[in-house]
Amino acid sequence: MLTQSVYSLALYSLLCSRAAHAAPSAKPAKHRNLIFMVSDGFGIAGETMARGYVQTTNNYPLEWASVLDELLVGTSRTRSSDSLITDSAAGATAFSCAQKTYNGAIGVSHDRKPCGTVLEAAKQAGYLTGLVSTARITHATPGSFAAHVVHRDMEDLIAQHMISYNSSLTPAPTVDLMFGGGRCFFAPETPNPAAGNPKTSCRSDQLDLWQFAQTKYGYSTISTRKQFDDLNAADKKLPMLGLFTDSHMAYEIDRDPAEEPSLTEMTQKALDMLHTASTVTHGNGTACAPGFFIMIEGARIDMAAHDNDPASHLHDIIEYWNAVTAVRKFIDTHPDTLLVGTSDHETGGLTIGYDPEYVWYPNVLTPVKNSAEVICSQIRPLSKDHKKLLIAVTTKVLPKQLGITNATHEEINNIVDGAGGSAKACKHAVGHVVSDRARLGWTTGGHTGVDVGLYAYGAGSSTIRGNKDNTFVGQLLADFLDVKPESITPLLANQKSVQEGFDENLVDEKAGKSSSV
Repeated sequence: MLTQSVYSLALYSLLCSRAAHAAPSAKPAKHRNLIFMVSDGFGIAGETMARGYVQTTNNYPLEWASVLDELLVGTSRTRSSDSLITDSAAGATAFSCAQKTYNGAIGVSHDRKPCGTVLEAAKQAGYLTGLVSTARITHATPGSFAAHVVHRDMEDLIAQHMISYNSSLTPAPTVDLMFGGGRCFFAPETPNPAAGNPKTSCRSDQLDLWQFAQTKYGYSTISTRKQFDDLNAADKKLPMLGLFTDSHMAYEIDRDPAEEPSLTEMTQKALDMLHTASTVTHGNGTACAPGFFIMIEGARIDMAAHDNDPASHLHDIIEYWNAVTAVRKFIDTHPDTLLVGTSDHETGGLTIGYDPEYVWYPNVLTPVKNSAEVICSQIRPLSKDHKKLLIAVTTKVLPKQLGITNATHEEINNIVDGAGGSAKACKHAVGHVVSDRARLGWTTGGHTGVDVGLYAYGAGSSTIRGNKDNTFVGQLLADFLDVKPESITPLLANQKSVQEGFDENLVDEKAGKSSSV
């Protein structure tokens, strides 16, 4: 059997060979890179909130602009095929397949048939490909670029597609690099105890996709911060599967830098590895790949908004800004690269200020130390012991985690009552205490149908202007790479798109209805 390093080098040679022998009609004429960034659930009000916070707390002048402000070129419409309010699955499929589909659909058309994606078309044309997300890598946005299932909850099957398990697009894996969370969907229902394997499983079967990725395609697999830090682009470790948490990665406000890399760090490492690999040359001096395509998602912006948690929303927006800044710096030294950024939808219906006062107080968010998600995971187990719960809320949650030392009886009771309810009720109770003090409002714990920002920088960005449909964004990605996702669709005709054991009645019930994220 080939060793891991030898196998990876052999696959590297295969990648070069495939790029060199791509069909003339599919092979791009010049080297180019495309970086597509998705700020899930991020609306214009979120940008305004974050800008106002940074301006106020740093005493920046009124004309100060964030990195996104400087790259704004227009807005994007967000509706799906069956609703004026999209979910992330339909929104991401509009980007990946450049077509409308129903809420809940992952890489399938409105008639539930697999549609070729820009990532798959890029791979077939010889590009290297990558996906980075702070969510589970099997979640709606990353999943829609490399998987084809009729409902987003089929994450067992999405995980199989992500590593090309039984794919009709083999021999090489479709995705060369993945960084994010979601190890549990790659471990068998009874986890493999061998060193380096995931210890927790979310699967409903015994497929060991972690091992399959290693042995079938020679994936280098990593799961710790140290392994991430030790990565060197020159080591040629593609294909790479790096998953650092069992489920979603931590909110930026909660993240332990010793345990998890940030979105910016994952972005920088991914760009370094893909660029290095795509510029490896044949003996005749030509590059082995025409460039790379990568999708980078700031996923937890959305989840914080679902929780109506303004401080967590803020911190993940600022970290997304940091990742965009890193991408812009990369483009400044690699001018054959285009950045396109947008959101799949807005979440929360965030308002800056509410009646009767025309004010909002950014400094209220400064002392908040933890997300509502973490706080509620600590206090909900105390809900059956009112005395312990009350002590925790008054001595820890409010003064130490939220920075509120003069809480009212109403604020205390709201959090105590929320802790006795559902997880969502608890998180909303915590988030609303902070929001009310800051004079921030939320109209929903779900999505809204407003337009979202469209951003661009680098090669070809000067032609992107105006209000565009989300399918325009998808077509823009394909056109820049000079690939045709629809040419991949016939190759997916026999692709399995329904997960075994999944309740088809549930699929039919949910298809076309808004998902929670």
